Amino acid sequence: MPGGRRGPTRQQLSRSGLPTLQTLVGSSCSNGMGVRARGSNTVGLSPVPLTNLVTPEPVRHSRIPSIPLENTVVFEFLLFLYLLVALFVQYLNIYRTVWWYPYSNPTASTSLNFDLMDHDLAIFITVMLARRLVWTIVSKQTSQVSVTSLLQYMILMSSQLVLLMLCGWVLCWTLIRLFRNHSVLSLLFLGYPFGVYFPLCCFHNDSRSQTIPADCTCLDQETDGPPGRPRDLLTLLRENLREHFTSHTSLPAHTCPISPEHIRSEVEGLKMDFNRRIKEVLFNSLFSAYYVAFLPLCFVKTTQYYDMRWSCEHLIVVWINAFVMLMTQLLPPNYCDQLHRSAAHLGRWQRLEHGSYSNAPQHLWSESTIWPQGVLVRHSRSLYKAVGPYNVALPSDVSHARFYLLFHKPLRILNLLIGIESSVVLYQLYSLLRSERWNHTLSLGLLLFCNYYVVFRLLRDRIVLGKAYSVSLSNGNLGLKSQ
Repeated sequence: MPGGRRGPTRQQLSRSGLPTLQTLVGSSCSNGMGVRARGSNTVGLSPVPLTNLVTPEPVRHSRIPSIPLENTVVFEFLLFLYLLVALFVQYLNIYRTVWWYPYSNPTASTSLNFDLMDHDLAIFITVMLARRLVWTIVSKQTSQVSVTSLLQYMILMSSQLVLLMLCGWVLCWTLIRLFRNHSVLSLLFLGYPFGVYFPLCCFHNDSRSQTIPADCTCLDQETDGPPGRPRDLLTLLRENLREHFTSHTSLPAHTCPISPEHIRSEVEGLKMDFNRRIKEVLFNSLFSAYYVAFLPLCFVKTTQYYDMRWSCEHLIVVWINAFVMLMTQLLPPNYCDQLHRSAAHLGRWQRLEHGSYSNAPQHLWSESTIWPQGVLVRHSRSLYKAVGPYNVALPSDVSHARFYLLFHKPLRILNLLIGIESSVVLYQLYSLLRSERWNHTLSLGLLLFCNYYVVFRLLRDRIVLGKAYSVSLSNGNLGLKSQ
């Protein structure tokens, strides 16, 4: 009626029907920054932490059994044995003969053309492949053997010196003979990996000279000199040589930190350690494939015929197998579980489009707050939504999001390695069924025998860890239902 009292409009009813943050969690809001809704200004609120109003869901870590790892010396010996088998297979593919022909034919006396092979190159490649095994034996003897008398100490040091001098003498002797028989252009292939590795590693370590947070106790960082001070070239080369020959088997300690600053510092340390391990895996796998499968092709005579396609396939297979073997050793299950626990505490933020969730409560991100799942925050003029149960990550930091994406599921890396190695084995079995040459059958049989052991280790870890994580998850769900 005109002049009568009007009721609330539809827009007012829709606005009054929306629950506010005060009705959901209490009479006041988080960190004193205010709440923004459509058509309203920012309202100042009392400085009450959000964690006092909305308790984040506690992070429950699964208990996994202690899976025994191979000794470092045993692993390096198995890797060296596999690379020797792969080197023999490559020489078999290059210098094979038709040995079933009558003995009147000169090429039918042996299965390989030994007169065309460069024996100095084969010895040089063998020494280069054994570098990690020799260094591991020397370092293990120095660090683990208890010396009780001066005589034992002298014998130990003498044996190490003799082993190193023998390897150095064989390496120099083969290099001199190779310099006499080949051109300089061909000899450049011998040290090509080192020429690429050291400049990249020096640049990488220069970036690592930045200061590390003092509360990051998850890793044992060794530094020469005060942090932030630039180091000379000799120091960088010495550190890279030590990291190149030393396997990182020490695991960081996870202590379930409560402070957000401590969680982010722990994640930064784990990222540096993980990147260093991945760098070692990539270089050593490419180094092994280069010297095993590619370098013999560089010294083949122009009159020698070989199957280029089969040799390239062998190069790819050796690189993948070496990569998986090094990943299983340098990223053991306990180490991946440490990464998973840190990722569970770190959390992740999902960036939202402008205009979405305009009626929902929004907060300004604070670095000292543990944000619960589903909360909306403003950071750097963007809107983010909390995804994990605990969220202390920097919303605009891409490395934090990548860390959570990789490690919030503890079996993701293991499943990826199983998929890669299983694909290689299935392809080799398919090639074995279709092979028509005797060298293909022999090479595939030898490599499959080595790959079966790697698949066995991966499947063993997957079955044990899958049951452990599933039991812990079911126990956690039962605990939540009982509460």
